[in-house]
Amino acid sequence: MGGPSGRRLGSFHLCEAQAAARAAAKGGGELDSSDRAGKHLPFHVKERQSPRKRRLPGKLFHFMSADEETRTVEIAAPEQAPLPASEEFPRRTTPQERKRAFLILFVCLLSVGMGQTLVFAVLPPIAADLGMSEFETTMIFSLSAALWVLTSTFWGRRSDVMGRKPVILIGVFGFAISTSLVGIVLLAGYQQWISLALMFPLVMGARAIFGMFGSGSMPASQAYVADRTTRSERAGSIAQIGAAFGLGTVVGPGVAAAFAEIHILAPFFAVGLIALVSAVAIWILLPERTRPKKLLSEKQEKRAALNWRAPNVLPWLVIGVVLSLSQSIMMQLFAFYLMAELGMQGSEATQLVSVGMMAMAMATLVAQLGLIQRFDLSVQFLLRWGAISMIVSFAMLVFGGSYGVLVSALALAGLGFGFLRSGLSAGASLSVSLKDQGAVAGLIGSTAATGHILNPAIGIPLFYLLHSAPFILGIVLMVMILAFAYFHPVLKTLRGADASMADEDEEEIGLH
Repeated sequence: MGGPSGRRLGSFHLCEAQAAARAAAKGGGELDSSDRAGKHLPFHVKERQSPRKRRLPGKLFHFMSADEETRTVEIAAPEQAPLPASEEFPRRTTPQERKRAFLILFVCLLSVGMGQTLVFAVLPPIAADLGMSEFETTMIFSLSAALWVLTSTFWGRRSDVMGRKPVILIGVFGFAISTSLVGIVLLAGYQQWISLALMFPLVMGARAIFGMFGSGSMPASQAYVADRTTRSERAGSIAQIGAAFGLGTVVGPGVAAAFAEIHILAPFFAVGLIALVSAVAIWILLPERTRPKKLLSEKQEKRAALNWRAPNVLPWLVIGVVLSLSQSIMMQLFAFYLMAELGMQGSEATQLVSVGMMAMAMATLVAQLGLIQRFDLSVQFLLRWGAISMIVSFAMLVFGGSYGVLVSALALAGLGFGFLRSGLSAGASLSVSLKDQGAVAGLIGSTAATGHILNPAIGIPLFYLLHSAPFILGIVLMVMILAFAYFHPVLKTLRGADASMADEDEEEIGLH
C-alpha cells in the first residue's frame, strides 16, 4: 500500500466508503453531485461504480484501484440518535389497566344514571310543594333534554381532538355541579331565602349545566371503549357501558328513597358527591397516554370531519330517532294507559306502574349484562330480535286488558330496548374508523333525547285520539327497524367492513 495507488486508496477512498454507507442508510445506492459536493469527494462516485461492490452498512466494502490493487475497509452502520422523549411512542396499556378503566367508567355512568331517575322521581313532588306548576316542572326537563341533543355531538367530536378522558371529566364534573346546584337552589326555596320567581330560573339554569356539559360523558366513554376493543369485542363492551347507565336508572329511585329519610333534598347532595368521587377516580386512575389525534397520520388528520349525512352514518341516526320516540311512548304513556284501561288511580296506580318499570329495567340489564356478554351476539341479531320483541310488546299493550299482560309487555320491552340500544351503538361504531369514534358516539347520543321532545307533539295527541294509538304507532316504527335490519345496505356491508378495517383498527388497540 506504499505506492501511489495505495496512498490514493488510503486517503479519499475511506471518505468515499463512509459517504456511500450514509447514502445506503438513506435508501439510495449512489451519490449524486450534491452529495459529492457536500462530502468534498474529488470524483463522481457514479463514474467509479462499476469496479466497486456496494453492500449494506456494517458489511465489507471492496474497492479496486486502477492497477487491480485491493483494499478492504469495514464501515460500521451509522447509529440513529434516540428520539426525544416527547416523540417516543407511548407505552401500551395492559389488559389489567383496561379492565380497571372499564370498571371505573361503569361506576361513573352508574352514578349518572342514578342522577337521571333521581331527578325524575324526586323533583316533581318537591316542585309541587314549593308551588311550581306542572308546566314549569316539564320545562326544566325539556330544557336539559334539548341542550343534551344540541351538545352531545359537539362533545363527541371534541373527544376526538382533546382526548376521551378530558371530555369524560367535563361531563361527570358538570353532572356533579348541576345536581348539587339543584339541591342548593331548592334548599334556598324551602328556607324562603329566595322567591319562587327567582327559584324557577335558577333551577332551570342548574339543569342546563347538565344538558350542556353532562352530555359529554356518554359519547366520550363509548369512544374510549371503542378505542380499546377489537371489532369483535365492541358490541359486548359498548353494551356494558349502556348497562351501567341502565343499572343506575334502576337503583336511582331506591337510593333517592333511602336518602330522603334523612332529608327530602339529601338525594341531590348524595348523588352529587358520588359523581364528584367518580370524577376524581377518573382523573387519577383512568389511563389515556395518547390522545386520538396523535395516533393519526398526516393524511388522516387532513380528512374532512365525519358528516352526519354520510351513507354509513345517516341510517343509524334515523334508527336512533325512531328508537328514542318508541321508548318515550312506552315510558311516558304507560302510566296514563294503565289508569285509563284498568280504571286505577292514585297510589295504587303509582305502585303498579313502578313494578312494571322495574321489570322493564331489569329485563334491559339481563339483555345487556347477561345475554349479549354470554353469547357474543352480532349487530344484525340484536337489531332483528330487538325489533321483534318490541313488536310483540306493543301488540300486548294494544290487545292486553289485564295487569299481568301489561307488566309482561313492559318486561319484554325492556329486553327489546336492551338489544336495540346495544345494536345501535355497536353498529354505528363499527361503521366508522377509530378516527371518528367520538364523533359518531356524539351523534348517536344526541338522538337519545329526541323522543322526549317529539313525544309531546306526536304521542300525546294520538293518546287523546285513541288510547292505544301511540302503541300502534310503536308497532309501525319497530317494523321499520326490522326492515332496516334485514335489507339496508349499511348492514350488508358491515361484515365486509370488518375485514377491510380490522387491520387498521387493531394496530392501535392498547396504544392509548
